[in-house]
Amino acid sequence: MHSRTPPQGPASGGPHAGDLLSAELVAALASARRRAGRGGDRHVDTAHLLHGLIESDPAVRSALGGPVRLTRLLGYLAQRSIGYGLRWQETVEGTGAPQAGRGASGWSPAAVAALEGALWRARARGGVRAEGPDLLDALLADPRCRAVEVLCRAGVVPGDLTARAPAGAPGPVHCQGHGC
Repeated sequence: MHSRTPPQGPASGGPHAGDLLSAELVAALASARRRAGRGGDRHVDTAHLLHGLIESDPAVRSALGGPVRLTRLLGYLAQRSIGYGLRWQETVEGTGAPQAGRGASGWSPAAVAALEGALWRARARGGVRAEGPDLLDALLADPRCRAVEVLCRAGVVPGDLTARAPAGAPGPVHCQGHGC
């Protein structure tokens, strides 16, 4: 039987997360985990992370734009369980491998990479903790992640966004076939 409980630790908002993550980012990760569980997804992916960020972090909402853009974006995120996102349930984001063939880590490889990228960005800007804008920028740096696909489908051009990228960080991507 597959466990839906992600490992505990900094990336999962576990026991020591407060040392590395802002309160808003801890809340966003908790929201992403709940959303994945409610949707029957075996892994928290980058679209779950994006949805959690929008719900939990005012700085991320501000970086993404005004109410019209946010409403459209939230609409696309909500559609994942009833629309185009259903095809995502069959594969692990970042690998293309079938869900059944993957381990029970609880996080897609792309989500783990984004969380690691957020921590790197926080250190590069001299921050004590990773914050929502750090994770948003890490998501924007991966042109193949589901979060970028959602942004593009909602008409948000990732290349036009940046929350705060430190020098040397990969910049926002331009859509690659997602419909921007």
